[in-house]
Amino acid sequence: MPMRPAQLTFVLEREFLSTADGHHTPVMLWGPPGVGKSQIVAQVAARNAAPVIDIRLSQMEPSDLRGIPFRVGDTVEWAVPALLPNAERHGPRGVLFLDEITSAPPAVAAAAYQLILDRRLGDYRIPDGWAIFAAGNRQGDRGVTYAMPAPLANRFSHFEVEVNLDDWALWAYANGIDERLVGFLRFKPELIFNFDPARTLAGEMAFPSPRSWEFAHRALKKFGDHPEMLAGALAACVGHAAGVECAAWIESLDRLPDLDAIVEGRDAAVPAEIDLQYAVAAALAGRALRAKGTPQAPQVWGNILDYAQRMPLREMGVMLVSDMHRGIGSKLFAVPQFAGWANAVADVMLYE
Repeated sequence: MPMRPAQLTFVLEREFLSTADGHHTPVMLWGPPGVGKSQIVAQVAARNAAPVIDIRLSQMEPSDLRGIPFRVGDTVEWAVPALLPNAERHGPRGVLFLDEITSAPPAVAAAAYQLILDRRLGDYRIPDGWAIFAAGNRQGDRGVTYAMPAPLANRFSHFEVEVNLDDWALWAYANGIDERLVGFLRFKPELIFNFDPARTLAGEMAFPSPRSWEFAHRALKKFGDHPEMLAGALAACVGHAAGVECAAWIESLDRLPDLDAIVEGRDAAVPAEIDLQYAVAAALAGRALRAKGTPQAPQVWGNILDYAQRMPLREMGVMLVSDMHRGIGSKLFAVPQFAGWANAVADVMLYE
């Protein structure tokens, strides 16, 4: 069953922590290109201040894992590859990440069997505090993939990554992604991920995905002051249709109300157009998260809650406050205006 990134982050964190008790099971993440499989692993490691050793099995030979034989007297021993986890060099705990495992030639996959199940290769042993995670594309994703042999598949617990806009938006706010992109994807949620293998066969290489929208953010930083270049730059990241549509939407945002006035509690209009309401909601959620930890945070959050109550579509205000809560947490409940907002939208939250 597919699981959203927030759920998989919880699963991988539990698996990482379980190494201390000897309950760890290697985990295999499945999903099409660009859905954030590597990012999930990196986030779990970062939250636990643990190193990641990222091994791209598709680029390896069997000897790269097994090591090189050398003669010692009348016997042959094996030199352990330096890239494998070592408690002295890398630390007692960490993540061994076997990426692109479904793109690995069968001989390399076979060399990984013992490493994954028995946590050893010959005389080498993976340190007890290291978790084993792997990721790969499915065979229908038009990548370079091999069917995973049953003996290797049986060495993992398997999870499929599901793209989720709420989870991506939370990540985007936390990582400084341009809020205009969050607003656009709230307005056009079907464009967060739109991968059609047939289109790549027809020659269109770029497509919308969580990864390529991060590239679009970079394009905005580089070409945002050159409107004549922006549509092409975005199309190069997320595909022609999504890039052109996003550029046109961004161009329309010069009609937004004064965001500074909103967060400061001054009078500001609420746009009647739905697309602009999405843009305002995304921008205000970003402002709310950036205020977190500052002395003026409660005042900023209260002013945004007041504005959310004025939105003609209450569902839009619910989306705004939900994004705020995901990033701020329970501190939002202590803001005096929260109770008034909650009462105003209670029927939407409970019945719709």
